[in-house]
Amino acid sequence: MTKQIGLSVLLCATVVPGVRAQVATTDSASDLASEYVDPVAGLTLDAAIGLALDAEPSLRAARTEVDVARGMRVQAGLRPNPMVSFSRQDEPGGMDSQTRVEVAWPLDLFRRRGRVAVAELDTETTRLAVADRERVLAADVRDAYGAAAAMIRELAVLDDLVAVVAGQHEIAAARVEQGAGAPLDRDMLRVEWRSLQAARLMRAAAVEQAMAALRRVLAMSADEPLRLRDTLEQLVEHEGGEELSLDPESAAERPDVRAAETRVRAAGARIDRARRDGRFDVNLSAMYMKMNSGFPQRGFGESGGLEPVRGVFHNLGAGATVVVPLSNRRQGEVAAARAAQAGAVAGLAAMQLTASLEIAEARARDALARRATEIYTADTLTLARQNLAVVSRAHELGSLTIFEVLAEQRRYLDLQRAFTNTLRDAYEARQALRRALGEVR
Repeated sequence: MTKQIGLSVLLCATVVPGVRAQVATTDSASDLASEYVDPVAGLTLDAAIGLALDAEPSLRAARTEVDVARGMRVQAGLRPNPMVSFSRQDEPGGMDSQTRVEVAWPLDLFRRRGRVAVAELDTETTRLAVADRERVLAADVRDAYGAAAAMIRELAVLDDLVAVVAGQHEIAAARVEQGAGAPLDRDMLRVEWRSLQAARLMRAAAVEQAMAALRRVLAMSADEPLRLRDTLEQLVEHEGGEELSLDPESAAERPDVRAAETRVRAAGARIDRARRDGRFDVNLSAMYMKMNSGFPQRGFGESGGLEPVRGVFHNLGAGATVVVPLSNRRQGEVAAARAAQAGAVAGLAAMQLTASLEIAEARARDALARRATEIYTADTLTLARQNLAVVSRAHELGSLTIFEVLAEQRRYLDLQRAFTNTLRDAYEARQALRRALGEVR
């Protein structure tokens, strides 16, 4: 009767996923993976991406650069201010005085359009750079979320095996006490149990490291609660059911490629601006002068009487100053802008090539990873669990040794790890394809 009960407990712990053997030791029965997962109120992948895009400090700093560029665009459209000068002269010890007001107005001929064109393209380049930063950040969040989910899955597998081996050890110990089992089986199971406990704690440390990396990209502090809602299987299943657009023009729509195109246009605009700055310009000026002057002598006035020799004179003047581009026509600036344009064109070609190759590579990797996942999810894991159950039963019936049971358990653990790696590769392949296509959400 004791043997039948022990066999029933062993089969339940081995075949049914999620079932834990009820053992006396609290440490062996604890479920560490559940501390990082909340299937109801946990953080989803989409919510994590939204949180990062709203709160990540470096992205918020990058967005301020767009405001800076917009301010420079406004400044580029403003014309030079007029200049007003005032002067007053008085004769020391005398009565003469002179008051002068001058106004100078730079016309800024031909130059404003060039400045505005460069500022507008700089603003667009900055905006696209921020969009590319959003693309990269979203990809970083997906990678960190998937890495954490993979570590949690490996921890859950070890939780299951620790519980199973703990149950096996309890059964073997009970049989030894009743004289129906070999002490060697009990001792080997205890060694295996302790080894799995240590491996589980090391995997829990890896989970903590992965969660810390996720917190960094989410801009979360260490004391904020963080649990995941999506498991690795759910992530892969969701991604597998979603078809991505693979338009041949996808590479051209990426923000980094578009930013490279804008840099080429901005380099051309700088050439035009330099040429405009090298053309002639005109500054208009106007002047009003009031002069009160005289002599200490007296002279005869119109009435024939003596009057002070003094007069008040009002003068108006206007003129124009022409900047003549004789030797300085911005030749050096034009040459530098042309060189920058050549570099921008080469950079655009490199960016387009990189984007197209990234898409092709990610598409091939995604297709192969999906096929590998389908092989595992078909029947491999079910057969592995059945094999472990059969081997355990055969050991209970005396047909196999404890060595063969432990070997099958380790083979099952290796299979689960391989499946986790396959799921992770499939998830990362799809995220690499999303990154290559320029997707954010």
